[in-house]
Amino acid sequence: MMRQYNEIKIQHKDALLFFRMGDFYELFFEDAKLASKVLGITLTSRSKGENSIPMAGVPHHSAESYIRKLIKAGHKVAICDQLQNPEEAKGIVDRGVTRIITPGTVTEDSLLEDKSNNYLMALLETNTLFGLSWIDLSTGRFEVEDIQKDRLFDEFARLNPSELLMPEETFHNHTAFVEKIRAEYNIMITARPDWEFSKDTAYHILTEHFGTTSLEGFDCEDVGPALGAAGAVIQYLKDTQKTSLRHIIKIQRYRADNRVLIDKATQQSLELTQTMRTHDREGSLLAIIDQTKTPMGARLLREWVISPLRISAEIKYRQVGVYELFEKPELRRELRNILSNIYDIERISTKISCGRANARDLIALKQSLSKLPALKDQIGFCISDILVTTEQQLDTLEEVQTLIGAALVSDPPPTIKDGGLIREGYDPALDELKYISKNGKSWIANFQAEEIARTGINSLKVGYNKVFGYYIEVTNIHMDNIPKTYIRKQTLKNAERFITPELKDYETKVLTADERAKDLEYDLFIRIREKVSAFTPQIQKISETIALIDVLSTLANLASENRYIMPEITDSLELNIIDGRHPVLTRKLINESFVPNDINLDGVNNKIMIITGPNMAGKSTYIRQVALLVLMAQIGSFIPAKEAVIGTVDRIFTRVGASDELSRGQSTFMVEMNETANILNNATARSLIILDEVGRGTSTFDGISIAWAITEYIYQHIHARTLFATHYHELTELALLFPGVINFNILVKEWGDEIIFLRKIVEGGTDKSYGIHVARLAGIPKEVIQRARIILNNLEAATLDINGKPKFAPLKTVQDKRPTQLKLFVSKQDMVIEEIKKLDISKISPLEALNKLNELKRRLEDNNGL
Repeated sequence: MMRQYNEIKIQHKDALLFFRMGDFYELFFEDAKLASKVLGITLTSRSKGENSIPMAGVPHHSAESYIRKLIKAGHKVAICDQLQNPEEAKGIVDRGVTRIITPGTVTEDSLLEDKSNNYLMALLETNTLFGLSWIDLSTGRFEVEDIQKDRLFDEFARLNPSELLMPEETFHNHTAFVEKIRAEYNIMITARPDWEFSKDTAYHILTEHFGTTSLEGFDCEDVGPALGAAGAVIQYLKDTQKTSLRHIIKIQRYRADNRVLIDKATQQSLELTQTMRTHDREGSLLAIIDQTKTPMGARLLREWVISPLRISAEIKYRQVGVYELFEKPELRRELRNILSNIYDIERISTKISCGRANARDLIALKQSLSKLPALKDQIGFCISDILVTTEQQLDTLEEVQTLIGAALVSDPPPTIKDGGLIREGYDPALDELKYISKNGKSWIANFQAEEIARTGINSLKVGYNKVFGYYIEVTNIHMDNIPKTYIRKQTLKNAERFITPELKDYETKVLTADERAKDLEYDLFIRIREKVSAFTPQIQKISETIALIDVLSTLANLASENRYIMPEITDSLELNIIDGRHPVLTRKLINESFVPNDINLDGVNNKIMIITGPNMAGKSTYIRQVALLVLMAQIGSFIPAKEAVIGTVDRIFTRVGASDELSRGQSTFMVEMNETANILNNATARSLIILDEVGRGTSTFDGISIAWAITEYIYQHIHARTLFATHYHELTELALLFPGVINFNILVKEWGDEIIFLRKIVEGGTDKSYGIHVARLAGIPKEVIQRARIILNNLEAATLDINGKPKFAPLKTVQDKRPTQLKLFVSKQDMVIEEIKKLDISKISPLEALNKLNELKRRLEDNNGL
């Protein structure tokens, strides 16, 4: 047996081998040691001394819970089952690996999150691109995309894969890259042979799997390196699953050109699917808006949130469906009642197709399908294009309902080999076996009565023992009346025991009826499951349709319950929201009501908002609020506002918060600059940029200089709609230089040494930060507060001019058609500045230029200039 174990283990070195022995899965050697630590199970051993073999085991009937722990701990598990009945084995029972379970290939409900997809991803790098392919094995969703290299980590953040496949060459020769992925995303990375990623191999694997001669029907004929990644995905699934992959019926090309691109930093800072601090779903935008009734709907809503639409016509197509259900509350309630009784048929259909579904899964499918006629009838009252199309695509699959209903009992057991699955009347042979098994005693009693009547021997009785089976016992005084058909079997002191052909035939039936019934039930169930699996494509389409109805009704219900309005979606650059409210905080505030605020950017005269105000006043909340409302609008949702006109955005960028990545050798400021560089290099005029405290991670002068220059660059080169919240109130001077820059501040009310946050944004800048006030509110000791006031007064005296303006941030002269104010007197400092402007160093030597600049510098310093 151990020789057999070692031969199998050699083939699966990277997995923990669950080796079936009777009622247990056993692990040996290093596998046993590791499993005992992760699972908290007892580590024992076979034999003693030098030949001791470490050993640990788990019951096979509860193995799933142990496997779940191992998968979550980042391990693979190879399931080695007994391939023959131990009673039929002449020697060692045949065993073999029937499945390898990895984080990216699980299909069991207990191992999956029902509200999110579980993706297995493959990656192939070329000189200019990354080819990506990802699949959710539990649903059959299979996609490919070629991306620019700078988008890789944004796609990791969007898809959150559980496992990543990459060529062995990349895995072994780019260790820093591999470790970076592991560290940032906690993904299991599996190296696969390079040949599996070749385009020719992948093309053959994919066409063979789909049974096609080309990939044109999937619009994937001209896919680049992503095609190699897709081939590697299918090959990996074949190697690990060792079962049918028939539920993977198509491959789709992910089209980023009609989606709003949201990078990793923006997904995190806007807390779309989880919070930044706890990484929990609770407190995120998705948690607040998710009122879906089905797991399919929850997964679709998550996809919409992390990948909004950017084409106005597509947004309006969804929006009209939401509006119709918003306007029809009775219809909406009825739809949601029906949806609440539908199970996760998308994942059930996968289990059926892969041969892993039990009878309860089929009953859940039948019960779900039984709700579809009512759902179809309700949707039939709708007139919006999206809901009309949905009703037309909704197949009720009555033949599947009929098959399952006729074949299976309504409440079957969880196992499929112990009987109790098949309904009476479905199969006559099974009914007979069950009758014999259940009614053996009554048959024997009837047989005994018939024999007494036939022989006239009143003391005749039918008995049973394990040695001889069923027998007829007759006392010696009645030996003369024994029929010739009786066959003597055993002699007792005062009686003889006989058998008859009829009794032995029945004995064979009775003694084997139960096992034969169980075997027949199992065979019948397998055949039924196979018949249902033929409908996998239709069930998948039904699942997509149900998910869409669920999400549309959820967004309509959300709007109704929270007084949301339908925003006007346009192709302009306008962003006009009146009385907008933060979708998350509005729902979570307990002790105070949320103060609504407006925004009005037209992308021309008003492009950039500089927002100043103290800590805790609400600057960050306001700018995040605007981004979230735009995002919600572009998934087709209503938004919390009084009125809204939203010109679509192509990307949403945020630079919010402070965090360092010390494991990567990056400080807070370096992370901040990396994220800002990404914005400046990738934003367009149609993007929405959200900046919060850029430049805060370095010295004050450095920070203001960088923040100022960044804002100028966005204004002059990118032209994007931008909200910049800052403590650098010196940046308000930008509004004097650029007509598209406007100042806003968060109102506060001063009352002696107290400040009251009014949470209202108004036009105009501010020149006070109130940081010391906030420190006092936080409980900083009084002595520290008093000392801080003295230091602040000294710093302001040294850095502000007589007009209260910073000496270190004079206005930059730009080409501006607005007339400058004439000055009656010209200062010495201004005279020097004019000399600097007129200086043409191209006409003099470098040494002369250096000397001249040093002279001008000294004169400026003498005049208290910069």
